[in-house]
Amino acid sequence: MMYLAVAILFFVLLPVYFKIADRYNIIDKPNERSSHRNVTIRGGGIVFIMAALVVLCTHFTAFWLPVTGILVIGLISFLDDIYTLPNKVRLLFHMVAVTLLFLYLQVMALPILVIVPLYILVIGIINAYNFMDGINGITGLYSLVILAGLQYVNVYQIPFIAEDMIWIPMIACVVFLFLTSG
Repeated sequence: MMYLAVAILFFVLLPVYFKIADRYNIIDKPNERSSHRNVTIRGGGIVFIMAALVVLCTHFTAFWLPVTGILVIGLISFLDDIYTLPNKVRLLFHMVAVTLLFLYLQVMALPILVIVPLYILVIGIINAYNFMDGINGITGLYSLVILAGLQYVNVYQIPFIAEDMIWIPMIACVVFLFLTSG
């Protein structure tokens, strides 16, 4: 029942954001490098910030550190959608978010020669997502597939995280794909 309520919440709030974004001209005008031809509203990924906030409210004590990192990335990505921030500013925020994740996972106990490549890898993945996010729902779809695979392993093979931590982002992916794919 909670998942239905979360889905309804996302289906209600994302169109509200679209109206606000349209009002304040938070749009992407296509150019020769764009994968789309029409003007589109930026920041639909805010549904994932909503998902992180739901997780934070339901599992605060267990997951506040990594969810805070997600919120940091969501904030800087949203601000970048509005203002087009310098790469160094985005990189700084990504490093803070990855540090929060690594503290949660206790990666900092590993040797520095392992930690540095892990930073590069994770920040590279974050930037790949940022680059791909506007391409015809491809990121939402492959994220949904990956999350479904992780949830299968989590439920039927080896439980490794609270199921909500995967179901809620899956719901966000479905809402994102439904409301942003044209």
